[in-house]
Amino acid sequence: MEDTHKNYEDQYEEKYQEHWMKIETALENEQLDEFREQFLVIHPYDQAMFFIEQSKENRLIIYSYLSPEEIAEIMINIELEDTKQYFIEMDPRFAAMVFSDMPADDSVDILNEMNKEEVASFLTIMDKEAADEIKQLLHYEEKTAGSIMTTEYVAVFKAQTAEQAMKHLKKEAPGAETIYYLYVLNDDKQLVGVLSLRDLIIANESTMIEEIMSEKIVAVSVGKDQEEVAQMFRDYDFLALPVVDFQNHLLGIITVDDILDVMEEEASEDYSKLAAISDKDQPSDTAFSSARKRLPWLIILLFLGMFTATLIGQFEATLEKVAVLAIFIPLIGGTAGNAGTQALAVAIRGLATGEYEKQGKMKLILREGGTGLITGTVSGIVIMFIIYFWKGDLFLGMLVGVSIMVSLTVATLAGTLVPMIMDSFKIDPAVASGPFITTINDIISILIYFGLATTFMAYLI
Repeated sequence: MEDTHKNYEDQYEEKYQEHWMKIETALENEQLDEFREQFLVIHPYDQAMFFIEQSKENRLIIYSYLSPEEIAEIMINIELEDTKQYFIEMDPRFAAMVFSDMPADDSVDILNEMNKEEVASFLTIMDKEAADEIKQLLHYEEKTAGSIMTTEYVAVFKAQTAEQAMKHLKKEAPGAETIYYLYVLNDDKQLVGVLSLRDLIIANESTMIEEIMSEKIVAVSVGKDQEEVAQMFRDYDFLALPVVDFQNHLLGIITVDDILDVMEEEASEDYSKLAAISDKDQPSDTAFSSARKRLPWLIILLFLGMFTATLIGQFEATLEKVAVLAIFIPLIGGTAGNAGTQALAVAIRGLATGEYEKQGKMKLILREGGTGLITGTVSGIVIMFIIYFWKGDLFLGMLVGVSIMVSLTVATLAGTLVPMIMDSFKIDPAVASGPFITTINDIISILIYFGLATTFMAYLI
């Protein structure tokens, strides 16, 4: 069975590569009809992957072979950070038409990557209706519900019949981003209910919408943070979510495909911060731009490292008397840093998923403290026996073992508490990056280690 499945995959891959080669050949030979015939039958995502692999010269040919609507379908399947360069290299009027054919929220995402002069230029030559819709969305603050919503939805009035609503749906559906849900408004255009497509189809034609709609509405404020909106999608398993103003007027909807983009963006951003990078590196970045993004944190950590070195210098007398203590500095500092980073990852995940709010922060702090104590005790006992058999000095083993036990407990608590404290001050907890926590734990572990060594110096000499 596995061999049959593998053979099928190989045949499919071979067929796919042959089709890909036909498209490339048609493009190289400037065979417009053949290119369109072969290119337009593949999935838009595959079209996008083919497109980004081409040289600028080939992309300019593709622009001339495809309509703005067909190019728009490609653009929405390309990573946001890469799309700006493609619009800049297009003929401005053609690019404006592509923007007009894209969902408004996707157009806004791309325009937000451009400077004000470029945005103004495109909006000036764009179709007025599309430009007005995009301008409306551009006013909303970035990374809020308003900035990621689309105004391409279907709304009906509660006083309509199912037949009237169905006729309206057929008229509006071609321009709507999704039709699985219809949003019900009152005479003041306030959101009062939601209606599934299924309920509308099976309803009697004369039935009033207010009789079949659901009044259990979950909506988000236009200013709500996009990360909180993503959590709502996860909790409620929505395909779409309405966005309202403070008077409950329906302004737009957020669809699940937009939320997937948000989740990827937030995960990438958090990963960058955990790696102590001020902004996300791109494969297209130059060495200079990558260095500029990484240097700020590295400089900060360099100064913290100097503080650590200065701290060790304060215990120079202890080191002179018992030089063997220096052997275990990397061991204690590294182990404490690793424990702190583990706790940090758990804490940030708990804050991001809302787990801390559900279970209570104090309960989770106690759990992490207990975890640190257990892991520290076990690690301390193990290293104590290793040092005893290695160096033949039981007290030295006990000193290092106790230092590791205390350091791991403190480091685990620090990895949990630091992001929670930052979150309480409305600072992104991911800023408490792995290298930052590691350096802080180095300082704590050295203080504990040399403090104990200095206190019990008589037993070591």
